[in-house]
Amino acid sequence: IDDDTQVVAYDAHGGMFAARLWWLLRWVGHPAVAVLDGGLAAWQSQGLPLVTMTVARAGGTIADQPSLAHTVTVEDVESNLVTQTRVVVDARAPDRFRGENETIDPVGGHIPGAKNRFFKDNLTPDGRFKDGERLKREFAPLFAAAPQAIMQCGSGVTACHNLLALEIAGLPGAALYPGSWSEWMADARRAVATGNA
Repeated sequence: IDDDTQVVAYDAHGGMFAARLWWLLRWVGHPAVAVLDGGLAAWQSQGLPLVTMTVARAGGTIADQPSLAHTVTVEDVESNLVTQTRVVVDARAPDRFRGENETIDPVGGHIPGAKNRFFKDNLTPDGRFKDGERLKREFAPLFAAAPQAIMQCGSGVTACHNLLALEIAGLPGAALYPGSWSEWMADARRAVATGNA
């Protein structure tokens, strides 16, 4: 990938990994990145070609550029518990958010005060992103208490799906908490909430 390379990310998992690559490239200042809406399934549904061999390519060079993405630290999130200047939005499945069926982290639950927006709720049944106006309406109740947002999940991956959905909705500017739940719950001194609120 060079500075002028247009990158199109896709996956076969509803865009969860493609959105992470989209965010990572923006984080290193590469603006020419997009996500294939509907991913591999949409490509195949149109009868477009696939190959099974990979072609070796020369390495590229991306120059050091200002980041196009915002992040926050665990200390920022801890401070936000007091100031509540930002809404914290958790992209995990509702049961994991509530502290039920936790199979990945040793502690179940969520950051106190966080709201839940399961990343798969950004998609239509065919695996494509909902249109911008619909996403804007669906995200609006989450921002009722604070206009700025912190997106998080279990490990900082599916939160990027919500960040992409916010871009589609015309609501850019939210920050990613890369450490997410895995970092938060690793310190027993940090408060843990369970249930829907």
